[in-house]
Amino acid sequence: MRRLATLFAGICAVVSQASAASDVTAGESVVVLHGLARSSDSMSRMTRALEEGGYHVCNVSYPSRQHSIEALAKDFVLPAVKACRPSETDKIHFVTHSLGGIVVRQLAKSAPDIRIGRVVMLSPPNHGSEVVDKLGDLTLFQLINGPAGLELGTGEKSVPLSLGPASFEVGIITGRRTINLILSMLIPGSDDGKVSIESAKLEGMADFRVIPSSHPFIMNNRLAIEQTLAFLAIGKFSPEAEQP
Repeated sequence: MRRLATLFAGICAVVSQASAASDVTAGESVVVLHGLARSSDSMSRMTRALEEGGYHVCNVSYPSRQHSIEALAKDFVLPAVKACRPSETDKIHFVTHSLGGIVVRQLAKSAPDIRIGRVVMLSPPNHGSEVVDKLGDLTLFQLINGPAGLELGTGEKSVPLSLGPASFEVGIITGRRTINLILSMLIPGSDDGKVSIESAKLEGMADFRVIPSSHPFIMNNRLAIEQTLAFLAIGKFSPEAEQP
């Protein structure tokens, strides 16, 4: 009971800090990017929370199954980012799920003129996923996940491993629960059913948290949403959130 009370107090403190920073953050732009084989609808709850927090939000849909990561970043996400920011000199924040985090890393590399502000990545495969290594040769896997999905492995063709350390302020939230025990058997260590805790980490990250959530639903997790708002506002997560 005491631990729950401490956790609640910590979350309230972070929300209070975020509210205190509302005069600074109100009107700032946030681009929201969904994961592989998902749509912008999957980020609707997160989008509403960000809008209620005073942000101008662009929940971007992109054809994640049809193109390479580089093409997705250049031909689809970049134009949406340029349309979302109020002016070319303004920084723009990002909230991403899974593949969306890798797209932002690719964007930082291929479009350095975009001033990236704070980024919150939810369950990003920053070091690739062993699931792709094990299942990538299967026709069904290729049909479901497309070119970008095949680039998310841990081998020589891994795009995440080629992008280097974070060049922007990033906080990462990942899960430690799975609803797919078969896929989890392919992943070493603790995971969320798609990505291991270790793979979610990124050199240069500003903060990192593990929460009790699975990969497909982490963007709707109450704690993930609260922590996202905190990081965008103050550049750090609540210290009471779970650690690996």
